[in-house]
Amino acid sequence: MSQGNVEIYDLMACNVYMDFENTGLPKEQHKFLIAFHPTNGAPVHELIDSITARGPDGYVVEVANQPFTITNLNGHIFDRTTNAHWYMVNLATGFMTPGEYTIEVKCKDGSVKSISRLQNNEPSDRLMAAYHKHRDTLKASYSPGQGEKLPAGTSLEKVAIDCASFKELTGEDAWYVFRICEAANSKEFDPQNLYWWDNIFLERFTNPDAGKNRNHLVIGNALKQNTAFTYFTELTDGNTMGGTNICIFQPYQTFYT
Repeated sequence: MSQGNVEIYDLMACNVYMDFENTGLPKEQHKFLIAFHPTNGAPVHELIDSITARGPDGYVVEVANQPFTITNLNGHIFDRTTNAHWYMVNLATGFMTPGEYTIEVKCKDGSVKSISRLQNNEPSDRLMAAYHKHRDTLKASYSPGQGEKLPAGTSLEKVAIDCASFKELTGEDAWYVFRICEAANSKEFDPQNLYWWDNIFLERFTNPDAGKNRNHLVIGNALKQNTAFTYFTELTDGNTMGGTNICIFQPYQTFYT
């Protein structure tokens, strides 16, 4: 296999409201997500020495060169929708200080790649205020979910997920990112093995409104029979990685086929 090239695609450095239950972690967090182009050679984690995030007031965080899990919350994930890896670190140290954040990637060939973005907390404050008012309504609205079993005879092709409209409830625009796993609960949810997800950050190139104010989604892969599925939906303030200031991770939902 050829060595390959390391090229950064985009950077998501933003606030995260992790509305998951029984994690032992504070809900107000932040994260860095660095997406890479396909290397056309060895996987990117074999070509990188280190990844460092820097921000205001001497802020420094190291992104680990290891597989990401729901336990370590720091490492790389292979994305089958792009045939490339992205790195993510979730930090349970509250929301970000507004300002410029830069990622520096040191490669094994001696080259250094970097990318920066500006964090604006005004969209976070606005969406969080709206979410808190309607959180319980939103959680209860997801269907199928709530541990229910699909009725006998339900087609497992193009299963739809419906929920209350954030826009109608709050008047605020929000973009939706959906991820589903073959899992009976949140602890079994494996970000390295998604059953399907809707990559609105790519879809926006053909549909500028990808994910916007969506309360109806059709799962792109046919589901398996007699199987538990767990999913969650993020609410964001945009469908570009570099333009996202807040991700609200809504509670996990489980249903059975």
